[in-house]
Amino acid sequence: MIHISSQFDSGNIEIVAADSADAIRLRIAKDGAADFFQWFHFRVSGAKGVPLTLAIENAGAASYPKGWEDYRAVASTDRQHWGRVETEYDGTTLTIRHTPGADVVWFAYFAPYSLERHEDLMARAQARGVARAERLGATLDGRDLDLLTFGSGPKPLWVIARQHPGESMCGWFMEGLVDRLLDPYDPVSRALMAQATLHVVPNMNPDGVFRGHLRTNAGGANLNREWREPSLERSPEVFHVVQRMQATGVAMCLDAHGDEALPYNFIAGYEGVPDVTEAHLAPLARYKTELSRLTPDFQVEHGYPKPAPGQGNLTTSTGHIANTFRCAAMTLEMPFKDTANNPMPEVGWSPQRSAKLAGHCLEAMLVMIDDWEAGL
Repeated sequence: MIHISSQFDSGNIEIVAADSADAIRLRIAKDGAADFFQWFHFRVSGAKGVPLTLAIENAGAASYPKGWEDYRAVASTDRQHWGRVETEYDGTTLTIRHTPGADVVWFAYFAPYSLERHEDLMARAQARGVARAERLGATLDGRDLDLLTFGSGPKPLWVIARQHPGESMCGWFMEGLVDRLLDPYDPVSRALMAQATLHVVPNMNPDGVFRGHLRTNAGGANLNREWREPSLERSPEVFHVVQRMQATGVAMCLDAHGDEALPYNFIAGYEGVPDVTEAHLAPLARYKTELSRLTPDFQVEHGYPKPAPGQGNLTTSTGHIANTFRCAAMTLEMPFKDTANNPMPEVGWSPQRSAKLAGHCLEAMLVMIDDWEAGL
């Protein structure tokens, strides 16, 4: 008998009907206290050798319906290797077709990076004796907000991720970044940690991750709109990070995200912050150039429109940090689909590619170590 469930870490689906394997009807649940929805993650049991047709009926009303265009869902039978499966979108319904080779199969919007895997990453980082693990404070659900600190150099560099919990490629990105920093034989990591102190928040939104949210925390706050006036009552995750940034200073910050619609890796910057100068923008331009030189998975032609001077959004991490510390701050966007400029159709954009990109981001940080300054 076919059975569908999502009552696990980062799960999300509502079952409309599952009487017939070739006509399963589903809906994505909203983010609890908010209207955002797009993330799905569920398991199907009793499905070995059974052709499944799964119709997500409210896909057309999701937060970013253009994200379904040229998109393929991911599936796994071991939760380690996620492959793309046949997916169609007709403007209203997203239909997934797949015949599993095992009794239990998991489907997701992107390869999940669960809260439990985040705990494993924290434990591994601490056990190696390279990183200093610290609890910055509590989330609204009482979960721990974690910080890893690497190195002891004079440059305070920050990397944060998963303000939007459904952007799970950012979990894999942070795992790749942390594992490279932990490698005692990696010359880039060793040199970077000698010249900089890296403050790493692998998971800004543990409540949203566990609850299977797309974009918000347990209280319905979009954390990447809370940076101007974060509060313990609404957005403690941002509040605690801002407090620590004020104590350490910031010479550069990279905030990792995922974009539903655009099939590219790109960086959004701070061109619109008040009183921005050419000197302030110079490290942003150079970082994008260096990263595109280091990997063909990153490009500079496609991305978001640049805001006009003085029209930047100072409630976002990038806008707030660039304006407050007068340093380079940037939002790295990765795709849920595949990279149109450098495609790998069998996996699309994937956990492994996300982790590799993180390593290249560290390389570009080191190449530019003398460029990272506050007060630009």
